[in-house]
Amino acid sequence: MTLHLRACTYAYRPWARPVLSNLDYQLPPGVTVLLGPNGAGKSTLLRLAAGVTRPRTGNVHLGDLPSRARAYRGAVAWMPQHITAMTALTAREQVAYTGWLKGMNRTDAWTASATALARVDLADQADTRARRLSGGQLRRVGVAAALVHQARVLLLDEPTAGMDPRQRRIFRDVLAALTDEVTVLLSTHDVADLAEESDHVTVLQAGRIRYTGTTDGFLAHAPTDATPGRRAEAAYTALSETSG
Repeated sequence: MTLHLRACTYAYRPWARPVLSNLDYQLPPGVTVLLGPNGAGKSTLLRLAAGVTRPRTGNVHLGDLPSRARAYRGAVAWMPQHITAMTALTAREQVAYTGWLKGMNRTDAWTASATALARVDLADQADTRARRLSGGQLRRVGVAAALVHQARVLLLDEPTAGMDPRQRRIFRDVLAALTDEVTVLLSTHDVADLAEESDHVTVLQAGRIRYTGTTDGFLAHAPTDATPGRRAEAAYTALSETSG
């Protein structure tokens, strides 16, 4: 099933300028990186796609499922930008609790929580209180919570923020292992963050899509003399200048 935002407009107040305006977006299969500066509307797009926020106009569907449907919430997982540690819970308990909130029974949620933590290389921290984890570890708990109920679509808001290089490598490996199971959309304001390892790239600026397509197509916007290690940054700069 394909996630589709159709003609969506959203503003935080009725009188405010829309954050997103008449946006039409269809999420392709595989891993898509959502690029854009702070304030571009990336988090708003993800909240709409997750069904957490409803558009002022337009609609959001996953196949035939509207975002207001309970089955939609079970099929789409959202990891917000800020992960809150549940003070009294261990990492495993926090992940299992998320599964229970998504409609799993307690036994299944508890069993699946161990598998989800192992997939993000946190099995050895399963019994650690969530409040004692590092920032990078807590973000991986957030990813595990998004995985626990076997969603078809993962929406990840700045998932690598606070991770060190090793943790980012682990995270990239997790995504690579998921591509046959789920469709992933992850946002970042760091142009180089995963852009060259994704299947697709979407560039959002001022609430409008400036580019969406394959990663190769995105990188083709870089000047021919661009430094190999900075092609993503050069491509993003070129697209920004073209769009004004």
